Amino acid sequence: YRPQGSSVRVAVLGCSVGVEVYSIMWTLRRARPDLTVLIDAVDISPEVLAIAREGLYGPQTTETVHESVFERLSDAELLEMFDWNGDQARVKAELRDGITWRLGDASDPRLVEKLGPKELVVANNFLCHMDAPSAERCLRNFAGLTTPYGYLFVSGVDLDVRTKVATDLGWEPVPELMAEIHDGDPLVRADWPWHWWGLEPLDR
Repeated sequence: YRPQGSSVRVAVLGCSVGVEVYSIMWTLRRARPDLTVLIDAVDISPEVLAIAREGLYGPQTTETVHESVFERLSDAELLEMFDWNGDQARVKAELRDGITWRLGDASDPRLVEKLGPKELVVANNFLCHMDAPSAERCLRNFAGLTTPYGYLFVSGVDLDVRTKVATDLGWEPVPELMAEIHDGDPLVRADWPWHWWGLEPLDR
C-alpha cells in the first residue's frame, strides 16, 4: 500500500525496447493516478535503448525483436497507450514522463549504488541467457535494489537458481493473485514440461 500522493520508485532491468516499461507505467498510472511513478529502465544494449527512449513502434520494431510488441494488447489498450499515424504507434507523452533510460549491466556490483533503493524491481527474460552460476551472481546482485518491503519480479530464470537465492536471502512469496501471476505469462506456461523455465500447472 502506498499513501495518497506518494512516490513509487521502480527499476526495470533488461528493459529491451521499452515495451514492458511503458506497460508498467500505464498500469500503475491507471490504477493509482495520485502516485508519482519514477522508473529507471536499464539495458546493456545502446541500440535497444535508443528504440525504447523514442517510444515509436511499428513493423520495424517487430523485425528488431522478432515478435509484435502489440500482440497481447486489446483494442482499448492500443488506443489508451499510443498515438497512431498509420502503422506507427508513439507512446503517449504522459506515459514517457517519469522514465529515466540508463545504459547498464544488471551484474554490475555498483548497480545498487547507482540506482538506489526501489519499491518495485522487475527483471524478466534475460537471466535465461546466462549459465547458472552467472545467473545466480546477477540475481543476488540486483536483489539488493529492493527496499525492505519492496517487491522483486523475476521470470525467465532457472527455477533451481531462483529457489536457491530466494531461500538464502529469506524472500517471502506474494500469495495474493497467485494463480493470475502463475498463469500471467502464457509463453512460460506453454513451455512446460519440455524446457527448464516452464512452470508446472498450479497445484490448487
